[in-house]
Amino acid sequence: MEIFHNNGNNPYISYPVWIVMQKTILHLDLDTFFVSVDRLIHRELQHKPLLGGGPRDRGVVAACSYETRGFGVHSGMPMKMARELCPEAIVIRGNAGTYSKHSDLVTEIIKDKVPVFEKSSIDEFYADLSGMDRFYGCYQYASELRKGIMKETGLPISFGLSINKVVSKVATNEAKPNNQLKVDFGYEKLFLAPLSIKKIPMVGDKTYQTLRNLGLRKVKTVQDMPIDLMQRVLGAHGALIWKRANGVDHTPVIPFSDRKSISTERTFDKDTIDVVKLKGILIAMTENLAYQLRRGEKLTACIAVKIRYSDFNTYSKQIRIPYTSADHILIPKILNLFKILYNRRLLVRLIGIRFSHLVSGNYQINLFDDTEEALNLYNAMDTIRKRYGDKSVLRASGMGAKTIGRMVNPFNGQPPIVLAHRKQ
Repeated sequence: MEIFHNNGNNPYISYPVWIVMQKTILHLDLDTFFVSVDRLIHRELQHKPLLGGGPRDRGVVAACSYETRGFGVHSGMPMKMARELCPEAIVIRGNAGTYSKHSDLVTEIIKDKVPVFEKSSIDEFYADLSGMDRFYGCYQYASELRKGIMKETGLPISFGLSINKVVSKVATNEAKPNNQLKVDFGYEKLFLAPLSIKKIPMVGDKTYQTLRNLGLRKVKTVQDMPIDLMQRVLGAHGALIWKRANGVDHTPVIPFSDRKSISTERTFDKDTIDVVKLKGILIAMTENLAYQLRRGEKLTACIAVKIRYSDFNTYSKQIRIPYTSADHILIPKILNLFKILYNRRLLVRLIGIRFSHLVSGNYQINLFDDTEEALNLYNAMDTIRKRYGDKSVLRASGMGAKTIGRMVNPFNGQPPIVLAHRKQ
């Protein structure tokens, strides 16, 4: 935009001035989401210490109420340890389908109310409200949106509002439980300075311990350090932490799309009716795509199987499922879809699968059905795959399937994506 300015001497002199619109980013987080949903359904659980997760002795904590956190309980710890820390806690297995349903309800409300939003996990959202201040106060609008969500769903929710995603997320965490907080423009560093460095997004337990060993405890200390010193200690990761500690973040809000998907297909040079072979290929495909989900920190809520017969007639069937990225949950469902779909008993020319309704998610497998050992197994297998390749670890049932094809990044913003379509 060019603004014409009269300097008092020559009214025809003009100066080009580029005005950059100040960003206004809203972060919304459903408080103790799994616990809150269970309490919504079972009113007798209100104000009681709750643990949500897998088997009582071998599972992990997927969710915990605020009443248990004072005992040192947190998500991801072994259930056995959590029960030792808080013996009076009530353990709830939960229902992933119910949680997905309530998450979708909140998603629809936000979708109707904001111009651009990102669903970063099952219970977490970002919205870009930039430019709305000229029509309607962003803070007032966010407050009314929060009240509307609570009224329509009965679920508690907190929000943070600032110029970027990082500061807004930290503000939300400071606002909890069930509250809201705005960080005015120019006060980002001042807001972050007194906080623990562990509250900076991306600072996990190992990084936190490294920084603590260097004598760093508060964000203010990181702010006062030269960025090159952080780089020497932690590499590029250190530079990013320094920027976040200083309230600098240019990450955009990625528009949410229910149509985002990843898929894979295989066309046979010679049509086949070998059901064992077809199932083996489906298992290998599912395993590979599930790994791509976990690597991209994504979850799927809709799966589909496609079959093309030798007469070129093509059929597909899809089902909605609770959000997941776990092989052992997805494989049986894919095989069941194939069993339902494959009813013509003709030679098959092509088979394929698709995962859609993707959202970002931190739960690599279904924490409500699996044990700590299962979590560790998935982490170990994925570590091997990252180092030695996608197909370095395979289930025995999928070993019969030959190379599926070259895998490409399924999260490059070009949905839907065919990860492999190879003739053999």
